Amino acid sequence: MGTRLGESKPKAFVEVGGSTLLERSVAAASESGVIDDIVVAVPEELLDRAQQLVPAARVVVGGAERSDSVRAALAVTDAELVLVHDAARPLTPPALFVAVVDALRCGDAAVVPGLPVADTLKRVDDAQFVTDTVDRSILRAVQTPQGFAAELLRRAHAGAQDATDDAGLVEALGVGVHVIDGDAMAFKVTTPFDLRLARLLA
Repeated sequence: MGTRLGESKPKAFVEVGGSTLLERSVAAASESGVIDDIVVAVPEELLDRAQQLVPAARVVVGGAERSDSVRAALAVTDAELVLVHDAARPLTPPALFVAVVDALRCGDAAVVPGLPVADTLKRVDDAQFVTDTVDRSILRAVQTPQGFAAELLRRAHAGAQDATDDAGLVEALGVGVHVIDGDAMAFKVTTPFDLRLARLLA
């Protein structure tokens, strides 16, 4: 729903440069040339609106949590490889979809794009005092699209658990997740500042 964005509508339906985040995300996937089928999960009351915006996609009713929505989309596809993408990353270049699919076709079962962390990171205690400085050289800020062998992703979602990203569920199975180079343009629109930045760049 994107409550942190402060808009009066769900985040995917907010406009950036004359198009909704949803339209831009679907367009990037389509323009990549490596996506055969697009399934969009939305709240039930927005089903018709979403279908109007992205008529080439199949639109399904999502769930209360992210994982519920992914499971709903998985239920209507028999694809062997699946990419999961946040509509909240509307400026993701089509080339990033290509890179994820290429890695899957080269044998990886789980692939995520990620960027090195630029900021110095501190671990703090309950009183907000620094306890130590984290080594950022081994950290990555993970993005989407995240790609998976469909059988693996279905297994990861077989339970009722939820995670902030699908790779987290795959990791819980003990399966290795390959991180490839991400793209700064694939940033997530979460706050009003992010939205202003996306509109400026668009």
